[in-house]
Amino acid sequence: MWPWIVVALLAAWFAMGAWQRYKPLPEGLGRAFVERPVEAVRFLADETWYAPSGERHARRRIFDEVMALIGQAERLVVLDMFLFNDFAGAADGQDFRPLSAELTAALVERKAQRPTLEAVVITDPLNTLYGGLEPGHLERLREAGVRVVVTDLTRLRASNPLWSGAWHLGPRWLGNHHDGGWLPNPLGPGQVPLRSYLTLLNFNANHRKTLVVDRGEGWTGLVTSANPHDASSRHGNVALRFEGAAALDLLASERSVASWSGVRLPGPEAPGAAPTPVEGARVQVLTEGAIREALLAAIEASEPGDRLDIAVFYLSHRELIEALVAAQRRGVALRVLLDPNRDAFGIEKGGIPNRPVAHELHAAGVPVRWCATQGEQCHSKLLLRRPAGAAGEAELILGSANFTRRNLDDLNLETSVRLVGPVGTEALIDAAAFFSRRWHSTPQRITSEPFAAHDDASTWQRWRYRIMEATGLSTF
Repeated sequence: MWPWIVVALLAAWFAMGAWQRYKPLPEGLGRAFVERPVEAVRFLADETWYAPSGERHARRRIFDEVMALIGQAERLVVLDMFLFNDFAGAADGQDFRPLSAELTAALVERKAQRPTLEAVVITDPLNTLYGGLEPGHLERLREAGVRVVVTDLTRLRASNPLWSGAWHLGPRWLGNHHDGGWLPNPLGPGQVPLRSYLTLLNFNANHRKTLVVDRGEGWTGLVTSANPHDASSRHGNVALRFEGAAALDLLASERSVASWSGVRLPGPEAPGAAPTPVEGARVQVLTEGAIREALLAAIEASEPGDRLDIAVFYLSHRELIEALVAAQRRGVALRVLLDPNRDAFGIEKGGIPNRPVAHELHAAGVPVRWCATQGEQCHSKLLLRRPAGAAGEAELILGSANFTRRNLDDLNLETSVRLVGPVGTEALIDAAAFFSRRWHSTPQRITSEPFAAHDDASTWQRWRYRIMEATGLSTF
Protein backbone atom coordinates (compact mmCIF):
# COMPACT_ATOMS: atom_id res chain seq x y z
CA MET A 1 0.00 0.00 0.00
CA TRP A 2 2.89 2.41 0.64
CA PRO A 3 3.45 3.30 -3.04
CA TRP A 4 -0.23 4.15 -3.40
CA ILE A 5 -0.18 6.23 -0.23
CA VAL A 6 2.86 8.15 -1.50
CA VAL A 7 1.21 8.72 -4.88
CA ALA A 8 -1.98 9.93 -3.19
CA LEU A 9 -0.05 12.34 -0.96
CA LEU A 10 1.91 13.69 -3.93
CA ALA A 11 -1.29 14.13 -5.93
CA ALA A 12 -2.92 15.96 -3.02
CA TRP A 13 0.17 18.16 -2.65
CA PHE A 14 0.16 19.02 -6.36
CA ALA A 15 -3.59 19.65 -6.44
CA MET A 16 -3.53 21.87 -3.36
CA GLY A 17 -0.53 23.83 -4.69
CA ALA A 18 -2.32 24.38 -8.02
CA TRP A 19 -5.53 25.49 -6.27
CA GLN A 20 -3.68 27.90 -3.98
CA ARG A 21 -1.83 29.38 -6.96
CA TYR A 22 -4.87 29.90 -9.19
CA LYS A 23 -7.85 30.18 -6.79
CA PRO A 24 -10.16 33.19 -7.30
CA LEU A 25 -8.97 36.44 -5.80
CA PRO A 26 -10.97 37.87 -2.89
CA GLU A 27 -13.36 40.62 -3.88
CA GLY A 28 -11.82 44.10 -3.93
CA LEU A 29 -8.26 43.16 -4.90
CA GLY A 30 -6.42 44.26 -8.04
CA ARG A 31 -8.42 47.46 -8.46
CA ALA A 32 -7.75 50.56 -10.51
CA PHE A 33 -9.94 53.23 -8.94
CA VAL A 34 -11.22 56.17 -10.98
CA GLU A 35 -9.05 59.22 -11.58
CA ARG A 36 -9.88 62.00 -9.11
CA PRO A 37 -9.15 65.73 -9.24
CA VAL A 38 -6.01 66.33 -7.21
CA GLU A 39 -6.12 68.36 -4.01
CA ALA A 40 -3.10 69.45 -1.93
CA VAL A 41 -0.86 66.79 -3.45
CA ARG A 42 2.74 66.63 -2.20
CA PHE A 43 5.70 64.43 -3.06
CA LEU A 44 7.80 63.39 -0.06
CA ALA A 45 11.14 61.59 0.09
CA ASP A 46 13.60 60.15 2.59
CA GLU A 47 17.09 60.64 1.17
CA THR A 48 20.65 59.64 2.11
CA TRP A 49 23.91 60.86 0.63
CA TYR A 50 27.61 60.72 1.49
CA ALA A 51 30.41 63.23 1.84
CA PRO A 52 33.85 62.49 0.34
CA SER A 53 34.98 61.44 3.84
CA GLY A 54 32.28 58.77 3.91
CA GLU A 55 30.12 60.64 6.42
CA ARG A 56 26.43 59.83 6.00
CA HIS A 57 23.90 62.64 5.59
CA ALA A 58 20.15 62.16 5.60
CA ARG A 59 16.90 64.03 5.22
CA ARG A 60 13.76 62.30 6.50
CA ARG A 61 10.27 63.63 5.78
CA ILE A 62 7.81 60.77 5.37
CA PHE A 63 7.12 59.66 8.93
CA ASP A 64 7.28 63.22 10.21
CA GLU A 65 4.30 63.82 7.92
CA VAL A 66 2.61 60.60 9.08
CA MET A 67 2.92 61.67 12.75
CA ALA A 68 1.62 65.16 11.96
CA LEU A 69 -1.43 63.78 10.15
CA ILE A 70 -2.24 61.43 13.03
CA GLY A 71 -1.74 64.28 15.51
CA GLN A 72 -4.51 66.38 13.96
CA ALA A 73 -7.07 63.62 13.31
CA GLU A 74 -10.47 64.04 14.98
CA ARG A 75 -12.62 61.22 13.62
CA LEU A 76 -10.68 58.43 11.94
CA VAL A 77 -7.17 57.03 11.45
CA VAL A 78 -6.67 53.93 9.28
CA LEU A 79 -3.04 52.86 9.00
CA ASP A 80 -1.88 49.82 7.01
CA MET A 81 1.84 49.07 7.37
CA PHE A 82 3.82 45.97 6.39
CA LEU A 83 6.80 46.15 8.79
CA PHE A 84 5.79 47.73 12.11
CA ASN A 85 8.33 46.55 14.68
CA ASP A 86 11.79 47.13 16.16
CA PHE A 87 13.38 43.93 14.83
CA ALA A 88 16.90 44.59 13.52
CA GLY A 89 18.17 41.13 12.58
CA ALA A 90 21.96 41.02 12.34
CA ALA A 91 22.10 44.83 12.39
CA ASP A 92 21.00 44.97 16.06
CA GLY A 93 22.81 47.59 18.14
CA GLN A 94 23.01 50.26 15.47
CA ASP A 95 21.66 53.75 16.03
CA PHE A 96 18.31 53.50 14.26
CA ARG A 97 15.42 55.89 14.62
CA PRO A 98 12.80 54.20 16.86
CA LEU A 99 10.02 54.54 14.29
CA SER A 100 7.82 51.77 15.70
CA ALA A 101 7.86 53.32 19.18
CA GLU A 102 7.27 56.83 17.82
CA LEU A 103 4.31 55.75 15.72
CA THR A 104 2.84 53.74 18.60
CA ALA A 105 3.18 56.75 20.90
CA ALA A 106 1.56 59.06 18.33
CA LEU A 107 -1.48 56.78 18.00
CA VAL A 108 -1.83 56.22 21.75
CA GLU A 109 -1.49 59.94 22.49
CA ARG A 110 -4.05 60.99 19.92
CA LYS A 111 -6.51 58.34 21.08
CA ALA A 112 -6.11 59.64 24.66
CA GLN A 113 -6.68 63.23 23.48
CA ARG A 114 -9.71 62.28 21.38
CA PRO A 115 -11.42 59.24 22.99
CA THR A 116 -14.09 59.17 20.25
CA LEU A 117 -11.45 58.85 17.53
CA GLU A 118 -11.73 55.60 15.58
CA ALA A 119 -8.19 54.29 15.11
CA VAL A 120 -7.42 51.10 13.18
CA VAL A 121 -3.98 49.61 12.49
CA ILE A 122 -3.75 46.89 9.83
CA THR A 123 -0.48 45.02 9.60
CA ASP A 124 1.21 41.87 8.36
CA PRO A 125 1.49 38.76 10.60
CA LEU A 126 5.25 38.82 10.08
CA ASN A 127 5.30 41.38 12.92
CA THR A 128 4.11 38.62 15.26
CA LEU A 129 6.20 35.94 13.51
CA TYR A 130 2.87 34.49 12.37
CA GLY A 131 1.55 34.19 15.91
CA GLY A 132 4.81 33.04 17.46
CA LEU A 133 5.44 36.32 19.32
CA GLU A 134 3.30 38.84 21.19
CA PRO A 135 4.85 42.27 20.43
CA GLY A 136 4.51 44.74 23.26
CA HIS A 137 3.75 47.74 21.06
CA LEU A 138 0.73 46.02 19.48
CA GLU A 139 -0.58 45.15 22.94
CA ARG A 140 -0.08 48.77 23.99
CA LEU A 141 -2.17 49.91 21.03
CA ARG A 142 -4.97 47.49 21.90
CA GLU A 143 -4.97 48.61 25.53
CA ALA A 144 -5.27 52.23 24.36
CA GLY A 145 -8.37 51.42 22.32
CA VAL A 146 -6.69 51.21 18.91
CA ARG A 147 -8.04 48.30 16.91
CA VAL A 148 -5.22 46.09 15.59
CA VAL A 149 -5.98 43.92 12.55
CA VAL A 150 -3.45 41.21 11.68
CA THR A 151 -4.07 40.33 8.03
CA ASP A 152 -5.33 36.86 7.15
CA LEU A 153 -2.88 35.92 4.40
CA THR A 154 -4.55 32.57 3.66
CA ARG A 155 -6.99 34.50 1.46
CA LEU A 156 -4.16 35.27 -0.96
CA ARG A 157 -2.87 33.11 -3.77
CA ALA A 158 0.33 31.16 -3.19
CA SER A 159 3.51 32.83 -4.40
CA ASN A 160 5.48 29.68 -3.50
CA PRO A 161 3.09 26.85 -4.49
CA LEU A 162 5.80 24.19 -4.20
CA TRP A 163 5.70 24.69 -0.43
CA SER A 164 2.24 26.14 0.08
CA GLY A 165 0.55 23.01 -1.25
CA ALA A 166 2.02 20.96 1.58
CA TRP A 167 1.52 23.74 4.16
CA HIS A 168 -2.20 24.09 3.46
CA LEU A 169 -2.64 20.30 3.73
CA GLY A 170 -1.00 20.01 7.16
CA PRO A 171 1.00 22.63 9.11
CA ARG A 172 -1.55 25.42 8.54
CA TRP A 173 -4.10 23.65 10.73
CA LEU A 174 -1.73 23.40 13.68
CA GLY A 175 -2.15 27.12 14.37
CA ASN A 176 0.49 28.98 16.38
CA HIS A 177 0.99 30.52 19.80
CA HIS A 178 3.49 32.87 21.40
CA ASP A 179 4.11 30.46 24.30
CA GLY A 180 6.55 27.61 23.92
CA GLY A 181 8.90 29.05 21.30
CA TRP A 182 12.24 27.24 21.14
CA LEU A 183 13.83 28.42 17.89
CA PRO A 184 15.57 31.80 17.46
CA ASN A 185 13.53 34.63 16.01
CA PRO A 186 15.13 35.09 12.55
CA LEU A 187 14.30 38.81 12.59
CA GLY A 188 15.13 39.90 16.12
CA PRO A 189 15.05 38.94 19.81
CA GLY A 190 13.02 36.16 21.37
CA GLN A 191 12.19 32.60 20.43
CA VAL A 192 9.43 31.29 18.19
CA PRO A 193 7.88 27.89 17.44
CA LEU A 194 8.75 25.84 14.37
CA ARG A 195 5.30 26.74 13.04
CA SER A 196 6.50 30.35 12.51
CA TYR A 197 9.24 29.13 10.17
CA LEU A 198 6.85 26.85 8.29
CA THR A 199 4.46 29.77 7.69
CA LEU A 200 7.29 32.13 6.71
CA LEU A 201 8.15 29.87 3.75
CA ASN A 202 4.87 30.80 2.02
CA PHE A 203 6.41 34.22 1.20
CA ASN A 204 3.01 35.96 1.21
CA ALA A 205 2.62 39.44 2.66
CA ASN A 206 0.35 42.38 3.21
CA HIS A 207 3.01 44.66 1.79
CA ARG A 208 0.87 47.82 1.75
CA LYS A 209 1.98 51.11 3.33
CA THR A 210 -0.95 53.53 3.54
CA LEU A 211 -2.60 56.08 5.81
CA VAL A 212 -6.07 57.65 5.71
CA VAL A 213 -7.14 60.37 8.18
CA ASP A 214 -9.78 63.04 8.41
CA ARG A 215 -8.47 66.59 8.07
CA GLY A 216 -10.92 69.36 8.82
CA GLU A 217 -14.08 68.59 6.88
CA GLY A 218 -12.20 66.52 4.32
CA TRP A 219 -9.95 63.48 4.02
CA THR A 220 -6.24 62.96 3.47
CA GLY A 221 -4.44 59.91 2.12
CA LEU A 222 -0.77 58.97 2.04
CA VAL A 223 0.80 56.12 0.05
CA THR A 224 4.47 55.31 0.58
CA SER A 225 7.27 52.77 0.16
CA ALA A 226 8.44 53.36 3.76
CA ASN A 227 7.86 51.12 6.79
CA PRO A 228 7.65 52.17 10.47
CA HIS A 229 10.43 49.68 11.15
CA ASP A 230 13.43 50.79 13.17
CA ALA A 231 16.06 48.99 11.09
CA SER A 232 14.50 50.50 7.92
CA SER A 233 14.75 54.06 9.23
CA ARG A 234 17.86 54.80 7.13
CA HIS A 235 16.37 53.55 3.87
CA GLY A 236 15.62 55.82 0.94
CA ASN A 237 11.88 56.02 0.31
CA VAL A 238 9.16 58.03 -1.44
CA ALA A 239 5.55 58.97 -0.68
CA LEU A 240 2.62 60.89 -2.10
CA ARG A 241 0.23 62.82 0.16
CA PHE A 242 -3.11 63.97 -1.26
CA GLU A 243 -6.55 65.18 -0.22
CA GLY A 244 -10.06 64.74 -1.54
CA ALA A 245 -12.11 61.87 -2.94
CA ALA A 246 -9.00 59.81 -3.78
CA ALA A 247 -8.38 59.46 -0.02
CA LEU A 248 -11.81 57.81 0.27
CA ASP A 249 -10.83 55.45 -2.57
CA LEU A 250 -7.78 54.56 -0.49
CA LEU A 251 -10.06 53.91 2.49
CA ALA A 252 -12.28 51.72 0.31
CA SER A 253 -9.25 49.68 -0.74
CA GLU A 254 -8.55 48.89 2.92
CA ARG A 255 -12.13 47.85 3.70
CA SER A 256 -11.70 44.57 1.84
CA VAL A 257 -8.60 43.59 3.81
CA ALA A 258 -10.10 44.55 7.18
CA SER A 259 -13.27 42.60 6.41
CA TRP A 260 -11.26 39.36 6.19
CA SER A 261 -10.80 39.66 9.96
CA GLY A 262 -14.40 40.66 10.59
CA VAL A 263 -13.58 44.36 11.01
CA ARG A 264 -15.73 46.98 9.33
CA LEU A 265 -13.90 50.22 8.74
CA PRO A 266 -15.94 53.34 9.54
CA GLY A 267 -16.00 56.47 7.43
CA PRO A 268 -17.89 57.60 4.32
CA GLU A 269 -18.03 55.73 1.05
CA ALA A 270 -16.14 57.12 -1.93
CA PRO A 271 -18.27 59.16 -4.36
CA GLY A 272 -19.04 57.79 -7.79
CA ALA A 273 -17.06 58.63 -10.90
CA ALA A 274 -17.50 62.08 -12.41
CA PRO A 275 -19.80 62.09 -15.47
CA THR A 276 -17.15 63.86 -17.57
CA PRO A 277 -13.39 63.20 -17.83
CA VAL A 278 -11.29 64.90 -15.16
CA GLU A 279 -9.13 67.74 -16.45
CA GLY A 280 -5.89 69.01 -14.96
CA ALA A 281 -3.84 67.11 -12.37
CA ARG A 282 -5.47 63.96 -11.03
CA VAL A 283 -4.78 61.04 -8.71
CA GLN A 284 -5.66 57.35 -9.08
CA VAL A 285 -5.37 54.65 -6.39
CA LEU A 286 -4.08 51.28 -7.65
CA THR A 287 -3.80 47.91 -5.93
CA GLU A 288 -2.13 44.61 -6.77
CA GLY A 289 -2.28 43.61 -10.46
CA ALA A 290 -3.68 47.00 -11.48
CA ILE A 291 -0.28 48.46 -10.55
CA ARG A 292 1.39 46.21 -13.12
CA GLU A 293 -1.07 47.26 -15.80
CA ALA A 294 -0.49 50.95 -15.04
CA LEU A 295 3.30 50.53 -15.14
CA LEU A 296 3.16 48.69 -18.45
CA ALA A 297 0.77 51.27 -19.90
CA ALA A 298 3.08 54.13 -18.86
CA ILE A 299 6.12 52.47 -20.44
CA GLU A 300 4.29 51.52 -23.62
CA ALA A 301 2.82 55.05 -23.94
CA SER A 302 6.28 56.65 -23.87
CA GLU A 303 7.27 57.98 -27.27
CA PRO A 304 10.66 58.73 -28.82
CA GLY A 305 12.27 61.57 -26.90
CA ASP A 306 10.07 61.14 -23.80
CA ARG A 307 11.91 60.79 -20.50
CA LEU A 308 11.29 57.68 -18.41
CA ASP A 309 12.95 57.46 -14.98
CA ILE A 310 12.75 54.43 -12.68
CA ALA A 311 14.08 54.13 -9.13
CA VAL A 312 13.23 50.79 -7.52
CA PHE A 313 14.48 48.41 -4.85
CA TYR A 314 13.73 45.22 -6.83
CA LEU A 315 13.32 44.96 -10.61
CA SER A 316 12.68 41.45 -11.93
CA HIS A 317 9.27 41.28 -13.63
CA ARG A 318 9.83 39.91 -17.13
CA GLU A 319 7.02 41.88 -18.84
CA LEU A 320 8.36 45.14 -17.43
CA ILE A 321 11.94 44.35 -18.42
CA GLU A 322 10.88 43.51 -21.96
CA ALA A 323 8.80 46.70 -22.13
CA LEU A 324 11.79 48.77 -21.00
CA VAL A 325 14.05 47.22 -23.63
CA ALA A 326 11.41 47.92 -26.28
CA ALA A 327 11.13 51.55 -25.10
CA GLN A 328 14.90 51.95 -25.34
CA ARG A 329 14.83 50.65 -28.91
CA ARG A 330 12.19 53.14 -30.01
CA GLY A 331 14.14 56.11 -28.66
CA VAL A 332 12.74 56.78 -25.18
CA ALA A 333 15.24 58.53 -22.88
CA LEU A 334 15.46 55.89 -20.17
CA ARG A 335 17.28 55.99 -16.82
CA VAL A 336 17.11 53.12 -14.32
CA LEU A 337 18.40 53.58 -10.76
CA LEU A 338 18.65 50.38 -8.72
CA ASP A 339 19.62 49.21 -5.27
CA PRO A 340 22.70 46.95 -5.51
CA ASN A 341 20.88 44.30 -3.44
CA ARG A 342 23.88 44.01 -1.16
CA ASP A 343 22.53 44.78 2.32
CA ALA A 344 19.66 43.30 4.32
CA PHE A 345 19.75 44.36 7.98
CA GLY A 346 23.34 43.39 8.61
CA ILE A 347 23.41 40.40 6.25
CA GLU A 348 25.23 40.63 2.93
CA LYS A 349 23.09 39.56 -0.03
CA GLY A 350 24.16 38.18 -3.40
CA GLY A 351 22.93 40.95 -5.69
CA ILE A 352 19.86 39.07 -6.95
CA PRO A 353 17.70 40.07 -8.78
CA ASN A 354 18.97 43.54 -9.65
CA ARG A 355 22.50 42.73 -10.81
CA PRO A 356 21.50 40.11 -13.40
CA VAL A 357 18.65 42.38 -14.56
CA ALA A 358 20.95 45.40 -14.74
CA HIS A 359 23.37 43.38 -16.88
CA GLU A 360 20.52 42.58 -19.26
CA LEU A 361 19.35 46.20 -19.44
CA HIS A 362 22.87 47.53 -19.89
CA ALA A 363 23.46 45.09 -22.74
CA ALA A 364 20.33 46.51 -24.42
CA GLY A 365 21.68 50.05 -24.11
CA VAL A 366 19.58 51.17 -21.13
CA PRO A 367 21.50 53.60 -18.84
CA VAL A 368 21.75 52.03 -15.36
CA ARG A 369 23.22 53.40 -12.13
CA TRP A 370 23.35 52.05 -8.58
CA CYS A 371 22.33 53.85 -5.42
CA ALA A 372 25.31 54.53 -3.17
CA THR A 373 24.53 52.60 0.02
CA GLN A 374 26.40 51.67 3.19
CA GLY A 375 24.07 49.32 5.04
CA GLU A 376 20.80 51.03 4.12
CA GLN A 377 18.64 50.22 1.10
CA CYS A 378 17.47 52.27 -1.86
CA HIS A 379 13.90 51.25 -1.08
CA SER A 380 11.92 53.50 -3.45
CA LYS A 381 9.42 52.12 -5.95
CA LEU A 382 8.95 54.91 -8.49
CA LEU A 383 8.29 55.44 -12.20
CA LEU A 384 8.20 58.94 -13.68
CA ARG A 385 7.29 59.59 -17.32
CA ARG A 386 7.65 63.08 -18.82
CA PRO A 387 7.08 64.36 -22.37
CA ALA A 388 9.95 65.38 -24.60
CA GLY A 389 8.92 69.05 -24.63
CA ALA A 390 7.82 71.55 -22.02
CA ALA A 391 4.13 70.98 -22.79
CA GLY A 392 1.97 67.95 -22.22
CA GLU A 393 1.34 65.72 -19.24
CA ALA A 394 3.69 63.84 -16.95
CA GLU A 395 2.88 60.67 -15.01
CA LEU A 396 4.16 59.42 -11.64
CA ILE A 397 3.51 55.98 -10.12
CA LEU A 398 4.84 55.18 -6.64
CA GLY A 399 3.93 53.11 -3.61
CA SER A 400 4.60 49.78 -1.93
CA ALA A 401 5.04 47.54 -4.98
CA ASN A 402 8.46 46.48 -6.16
CA PHE A 403 8.64 45.65 -9.84
CA THR A 404 8.55 41.88 -9.30
CA ARG A 405 6.23 38.95 -9.93
CA ARG A 406 5.30 38.68 -6.26
CA ASN A 407 4.45 42.36 -5.93
CA LEU A 408 2.64 42.85 -9.26
CA ASP A 409 0.89 39.56 -10.08
CA ASP A 410 -1.82 39.53 -7.36
CA LEU A 411 0.26 37.51 -4.88
CA ASN A 412 0.95 40.16 -2.22
CA LEU A 413 -1.34 42.92 -1.03
CA GLU A 414 0.07 46.13 -2.55
CA THR A 415 -1.00 49.77 -2.95
CA SER A 416 0.46 52.39 -5.27
CA VAL A 417 -0.84 55.73 -6.47
CA ARG A 418 -0.74 57.33 -9.91
CA LEU A 419 -0.46 61.09 -10.37
CA VAL A 420 -1.05 62.50 -13.86
CA GLY A 421 -1.00 66.17 -14.77
CA PRO A 422 0.73 69.07 -16.52
CA VAL A 423 4.51 68.95 -16.32
CA GLY A 424 4.39 72.08 -14.15
CA THR A 425 2.51 70.30 -11.34
CA GLU A 426 4.59 70.89 -8.21
CA ALA A 427 4.58 67.29 -7.00
CA LEU A 428 5.77 66.09 -10.42
CA ILE A 429 8.53 68.72 -10.43
CA ASP A 430 9.61 67.58 -6.94
CA ALA A 431 9.66 63.92 -8.02
CA ALA A 432 11.85 64.79 -11.01
CA ALA A 433 14.20 66.77 -8.78
CA PHE A 434 14.43 63.83 -6.36
CA PHE A 435 15.43 61.47 -9.15
CA SER A 436 17.94 63.96 -10.54
CA ARG A 437 19.63 64.31 -7.15
CA ARG A 438 19.99 60.55 -6.85
CA TRP A 439 21.15 60.04 -10.44
CA HIS A 440 23.67 62.91 -10.72
CA SER A 441 26.21 62.07 -8.04
CA THR A 442 28.95 64.65 -7.34
CA PRO A 443 32.26 64.38 -5.45
CA GLN A 444 30.76 66.53 -2.70
CA ARG A 445 27.39 64.74 -2.57
CA ILE A 446 27.75 61.06 -3.44
CA THR A 447 24.35 59.53 -4.19
CA SER A 448 24.93 56.90 -6.88
CA GLU A 449 27.57 54.84 -8.65
CA PRO A 450 28.11 53.87 -12.30
CA PHE A 451 26.92 50.53 -13.64
CA ALA A 452 30.49 49.16 -13.66
CA ALA A 453 30.67 49.43 -9.86
CA HIS A 454 28.48 46.30 -9.49
CA ASP A 455 28.74 44.68 -12.91
CA ASP A 456 29.56 41.26 -11.47
CA ALA A 457 26.54 39.10 -12.36
CA SER A 458 27.63 35.59 -13.32
CA THR A 459 25.84 33.23 -15.68
CA TRP A 460 24.75 31.20 -12.66
CA GLN A 461 23.28 34.32 -11.02
CA ARG A 462 21.33 35.13 -14.18
CA TRP A 463 19.86 31.64 -14.32
CA ARG A 464 19.22 31.61 -10.58
CA TYR A 465 17.29 34.86 -10.77
CA ARG A 466 15.12 33.56 -13.63
CA ILE A 467 14.32 30.34 -11.75
CA MET A 468 13.54 32.19 -8.51
CA GLU A 469 11.29 34.69 -10.29
CA ALA A 470 9.39 31.97 -12.15
CA THR A 471 8.86 29.56 -9.26
CA GLY A 472 8.38 31.92 -6.31
CA LEU A 473 11.25 30.30 -4.39
CA SER A 474 12.59 33.69 -3.35
CA THR A 475 12.03 36.61 -1.01
CA PHE A 476 11.73 39.19 -3.81
